[in-house]
Formats: sequence, C-alpha cells, structure tokens
Amino acid sequence: MAHWLVKSEPGAWSWDDHVKKGVEPWNGVRNHQAANNMKAMTVGDTAFFYHSVDEKRIVGIVEVVKPYYPDPTDPSGRFGMVDFKAVRPLARPVTLAEIKADPRLSHLALIRHSRLSVVPIDDKAWAVLCEMGGIKP
Repeated sequence: MAHWLVKSEPGAWSWDDHVKKGVEPWNGVRNHQAANNMKAMTVGDTAFFYHSVDEKRIVGIVEVVKPYYPDPTDPSGRFGMVDFKAVRPLARPVTLAEIKADPRLSHLALIRHSRLSVVPIDDKAWAVLCEMGGIKP
C-alpha cells in the first residue's frame, strides 16, 4: 500500500464536500507528473487531503477505491482520474509551515515541488504526518 497527498482548493472542492459525497472522482488534474502519480495508485492506497491556496494544511485522509481511468472532463482524452473515499479527518490539521519546519519532512515533494497537486508520501513521512495530525498511522 502506498501513500500520497492530493491538493484541492477548498473553495472549489473541500474536505467537507468530499465527506458529504463519501466517494468521489478526483478529476481535473492536467499536469503529466501528477497524472503519472495517479496512474501509480492502486485500490487501498491512502492519501492526505490537503487544502491549498489560503489554508495550506492537511485536513483529512482519503482512500483509493477505483484506480486510474479516463477523465471525462478532459476534452483531449489524455488525462484520467481515480475515485477516493473519505476515510477520516485529522484530529488537528497540519499546516505547511509545520511541515516545512520539521527536518524529517524536508525531502517531500510537497515542499520541493510545491505546485504539484498529487505527490507521493513515503511510509516514514506518513507516520510523522499522522502523529502531527493527532492520529495513528
């Protein structure tokens, strides 16, 4: 099982929106590297749900329930999406500032490639971020 982080602008699609839907496709990704990360996802993988723009914080965890398939919102037909199920909120959101301040997380693509909307999270970083968020990995 792999771990990821997916970003969304809360004004466009928030954690609360996802919780209300339960399971929803993660569509609209138009970056090739982010799309390749989504192609690598398998059912059962987990991802942090990150509110970007003004909030810049991890707020919840989602799980892949349907692997990569074509995104009907892409007229070019080049990009796809996965379906995520809302799993649980973090007990305490983890801010980007806190993540940047922790040297154990300095290698994360979230920091090194900050504009990328879908990034991998290694097992050790996943455990650290869960701890920071007040939940067990």
